[in-house]
Amino acid sequence: MEEPVVYHRCLLGEGPVWDARRRTICWIDILQGEIHEYSPVNDMLKTLSVNQMIGSIAICKRGSFIAALQNGIGFIDRDTGAVQMISNPEAHLPGNRFNDGKCDPEGRFWAGTMSHTDEPGKGSLYLLNKDLSIIKKLEKISISNGMAWSLDHKTFYYIDSPAFTVVAFDFDQATGEISNPKIIIQIAQKEGCPDGMTIDSEGMLWIAHWDGWQITRWDPVTGKKILAIHLPVARVTSCCFGGDGLGDLYITSARTGLDDDQLKKQPLAGSLFVIKNTGYCGLPAFEFNG
Repeated sequence: MEEPVVYHRCLLGEGPVWDARRRTICWIDILQGEIHEYSPVNDMLKTLSVNQMIGSIAICKRGSFIAALQNGIGFIDRDTGAVQMISNPEAHLPGNRFNDGKCDPEGRFWAGTMSHTDEPGKGSLYLLNKDLSIIKKLEKISISNGMAWSLDHKTFYYIDSPAFTVVAFDFDQATGEISNPKIIIQIAQKEGCPDGMTIDSEGMLWIAHWDGWQITRWDPVTGKKILAIHLPVARVTSCCFGGDGLGDLYITSARTGLDDDQLKKQPLAGSLFVIKNTGYCGLPAFEFNG
């Protein structure tokens, strides 16, 4: 049974990451420009404000966050919230912002962009190498969202939300090259728009559904839905496994865009939820190795 982790409600909660070293769950509020970090061990919530919209974060091996921000990609000091910008590949596109991002098995950081107004085809997907160079990997993306890598690290799974699909690319771990895209999962619009994504130890994909009231589990080989977990909020945004055995599922949600009547029906919108002891196991989050 899902339960809110803390009382706090985000406007646009996203991007949960379990920090195994600190035994904390980290997540963001994109619109408020905040990073939240909660310790289930100590029941302590810490919030950092970065004073700009933030699309995603990942843990760095050296201890800081790497983040995709409104103004580009940068490091964030986890004690002070100070931002050290690296580069902004879309400085010439003020109508765009960064969205979802994750590190790959080699320790590089992937992050995609989208239009502030959800204009189709305006976004791209970028790769930040360990030497801090940035390469554009895909373009004409509408809302760059969920990412995961297969257990053997040979496949990259990717969601461009308005396409209602999961696309699999051949992935070269040594070089970061992606090729041979193919649609492996097609999601019905009535299910809600696919958003963030994670993978479990059996290689199955877990997908959050914006305006879908649910998290689902899919087999990437057959393209079949295996499981659906209903939630008390419509705008489910992302998920990750956490806890000491990676058996707890953390789920972010949003309240942005909901009117008063909708908020009355879903007062927990914007919460971070946890489903403890799911019976499934996640994988440790990859960390930035730059």
